[in-house]
Amino acid sequence: MSVYSADWVLPVEGEPIRDGAVAVEGGVITAVGPGRGDEHFDGAVIVPGFVNAHSHLEYAVYAGFGDGRPFDEWLALHVQRKAQLGLDEMTAIARQGAAECLRSGITTVGDASFSGAAAIAGAELGLRAIVYVEVFGGGTDHIAERFEAHRDRVADSLSDRVRIGISPHTVFTASLELWRGAADLGVPLMTHFAETELEVEWTRTGRGPLADVPVTSIRELAEHGLLGDRLVAAHCVHLDDEEIALLAADDVAAAHCPRSNALLGCGIAPLRTLLDAGLRVGLDALVRHVRGAARLRDGGPRAGAACGRDFRSGRP
Repeated sequence: MSVYSADWVLPVEGEPIRDGAVAVEGGVITAVGPGRGDEHFDGAVIVPGFVNAHSHLEYAVYAGFGDGRPFDEWLALHVQRKAQLGLDEMTAIARQGAAECLRSGITTVGDASFSGAAAIAGAELGLRAIVYVEVFGGGTDHIAERFEAHRDRVADSLSDRVRIGISPHTVFTASLELWRGAADLGVPLMTHFAETELEVEWTRTGRGPLADVPVTSIRELAEHGLLGDRLVAAHCVHLDDEEIALLAADDVAAAHCPRSNALLGCGIAPLRTLLDAGLRVGLDALVRHVRGAARLRDGGPRAGAACGRDFRSGRP
């Protein structure tokens, strides 16, 4: 058994402990309380690892690409640059992203992954993860072509610490049929809901950016029983009251992404409303970007504080 101590221990679920210690045995925390450990950290605070509820580790080097463009133009540029990368490059970038997380105190991520590379990176570097392989399209071909193929490719990296999930990308890039196929797999689910005003328009008109993908909606997903407590929905910026009620009724979790929303000009999510409605809310990688957080004066820092206070992490 190893015992680590510091000037303060913040257990989060209890009061701060002055001159506190944490006992660890076999990789499991066995005790937290006052005391002096075998290894003491002066002038330091021991806290639980942060959870990044919505990451894209494979995009860790993308900062600055397309900044200032409207969302639809940024998305098109993103697709183009992603197409230039092979699996080896994606894995190398995911390793960098995992290392940045750990360096910032993030020990667990929910990663929306294009190639599954985050599973390899997480296993190698010791980062806990649910890796949600992204699927797109009007049919269910991507269940086999992308989800099963990438799951099998990274199978040696999967464990109790690194788990696999699936991500029907959003309501305008994944059809109702694909959503149903993804839900039938019984694995954790992640998506992007109401990130931009464009998405609101696309769901209202039923005409999205992909000609071969029929646009669905939160209402339609709810009608078909495809929401639920296995689903994490990122962004949730432009939800209306009925959509929020539907997400709450089916116990969907939300990932609040203030930095991403600010950089892409998406708006500010109604965080207080989501919390008051009873949604479980987690935070994205704002903790990795303290200076960026400080610049989010119009609700960003307050939103992060509220999220941290109300986040319930009993389920993914």
